Amino acid sequence: MAWNTEETRRRLKEAAVVEFAAAGLAGTRMERIAERAGINKERLYRYFGDKHQLFATVLADEMARIAAALPAGTLMADDPGEYAGRCYDYHVEHPHLLRLLLWEALDGGRGPVSDEPARTEHYRRKVADAYPDRPAGRDPLTPERVMFIIMAMAAWWEAVPQVARMMTGVAEVTPQEHARRRSAVVEAARRLTA
Repeated sequence: MAWNTEETRRRLKEAAVVEFAAAGLAGTRMERIAERAGINKERLYRYFGDKHQLFATVLADEMARIAAALPAGTLMADDPGEYAGRCYDYHVEHPHLLRLLLWEALDGGRGPVSDEPARTEHYRRKVADAYPDRPAGRDPLTPERVMFIIMAMAAWWEAVPQVARMMTGVAEVTPQEHARRRSAVVEAARRLTA
């Protein structure tokens, strides 16, 4: 029986996302990933190398997914509020990405991170696409800072739900509460960019 390499890699990466999001790079064990995927641990090492390489692969895949789902370009230029709303929606639907980024930061995010040059270039293109005619200047609200603020306010609800609960007093996040939060993010982005 032939081994389905792509299916095996997919299952291992899916298991790795769950494990890394839950325990971070330091707390994740390759054995648990292999067990979760139902795949031999040696195959995991053969396909992805060590734990650091696997984390970098998983995070790169997740960053590519969000980049494909949320191209800034015209939407950010035409309606920054709707762009922010879609960012909020993405993080509600994919909270593991925020956990991966937070774990990356905790593991030394102040220094260079995996694939940093390519990720930096991605963000530069994202800002340039969103603000094709607006040069960066001395204004504290440069396009780069505005884009970062919009991304942060859209994501922070899911990144620190305990803070959201304490600040808003809302313990149960119902669909109606998500709609109110999204609406606040949309309106804030529109006012910020007005």
